Amino acid sequence: MRVIADLHIHSRYSRATSIKMNIPEIARFARIKGLNLIGTGDFTHPRWMEGLKRDLEEVGDTGLYRPRFDPTSPVRFMITGEVSTIFTFRGRIRKVHHVVLTPSIEVAEQVNDRLGKYGDLLMDGRPVFNTTAAEIVEEIMEASADNVVIPAHAWTPWFSLFGAFSGFDRLEDCYQDMSNYIFAIETGLSSDPPMNWRLSALDEYALVSNSDSHSAWPWRIGREANVFEIDEDRFTYDEIVDAIRLKDARRFRFTIEVDPRYGKYHETGCRRCGISVSPRRAIALKGRCPVCHKRLTKGVEARVDELADREYGFRPEGTVGYMHLLPLHEVIASAIGVRSFTTEGVWRIYNQLVKRFGDEYTVLMEAPQREMAKMIDPRVAEAIVRVRRGRVKIRAGYDGVYGVVEIFGEEEGEGKEEGRPALETFFEA
Repeated sequence: MRVIADLHIHSRYSRATSIKMNIPEIARFARIKGLNLIGTGDFTHPRWMEGLKRDLEEVGDTGLYRPRFDPTSPVRFMITGEVSTIFTFRGRIRKVHHVVLTPSIEVAEQVNDRLGKYGDLLMDGRPVFNTTAAEIVEEIMEASADNVVIPAHAWTPWFSLFGAFSGFDRLEDCYQDMSNYIFAIETGLSSDPPMNWRLSALDEYALVSNSDSHSAWPWRIGREANVFEIDEDRFTYDEIVDAIRLKDARRFRFTIEVDPRYGKYHETGCRRCGISVSPRRAIALKGRCPVCHKRLTKGVEARVDELADREYGFRPEGTVGYMHLLPLHEVIASAIGVRSFTTEGVWRIYNQLVKRFGDEYTVLMEAPQREMAKMIDPRVAEAIVRVRRGRVKIRAGYDGVYGVVEIFGEEEGEGKEEGRPALETFFEA
């Protein structure tokens, strides 16, 4: 069976996240997206944990859970969370985020008991601990050897393993004697596998992709994901973790990636002045904005350039594949020429497609163009196929500004209009 998994999201207890990010809504939107495995996020938060115990039930002894209120649901949940560590190393303050996977609610509670001494778990769904990354990993692994720690969004300028402003040049410097427990790295929105393949030091690590969804809307889940092919009777926590650990391309088939230029930290730039520059140009400017002369936010592209020992295009043997996609609602908005994708027209088309083909991923990856064009504007069908084939232009994001999708080019995309705000009822699936 095919398993599409987004293992890193956030609950309503994380800042900048919708109150609607609860288990019923997450399960509903997972089905619309085509996700059949999703992380719970935020298991460290006591109130969210109460909700998980109330709303989820384990499926046999698989280490995965289903909604208690809908035992027939095909959606499975893995108990996951994200933690932040802030500490000093070699005279610099380091800020690194980590994704945590755990095989059961009971083990998660043991992890919480250990981590509670490092910070207030009630403060946020993603707690902040004033201790080293190595110490946090040690506590998590002592709770259970089945736990997994993955460096989150590993290249983001702030709060990441290789972050330009608070990270490290080597994984071993971050995790010290706990480095052997790290076997995967999360690429994040602003990088993709080809960028990471430029570093021979990362060859031994699996590359995973997740949405890290902090959003006012549950439909942000699944914008990045991991695709597995496993036997239905082996759909378990251990099987998923083992496929990642071994980088087994027979089971871990590929990752779904947003084009990294779409990420809001891909290029070096200055948001205040609307300036973005190439890595070479940033060096010529000595890292300063040519308008305000303040420090530019170094983009992931430039940071990879600093650490890479290979040219772009190198692919190590035996690597897991990847596929660039964009969220369907954003493809539709670009195709029909509206600036906001939260409009009635966008979601009307979205619902037509999902109702006909089953879920968003099926539309994006498999729906025949001819069949789509019979029921919706052929321009939208063409846009979906162009995205599927990588035939799109994206103006790269920088310094917290998302990239801009240009599927048809300016000459083909005139007549833009704002549209009116969509309502939640437009989600019919």
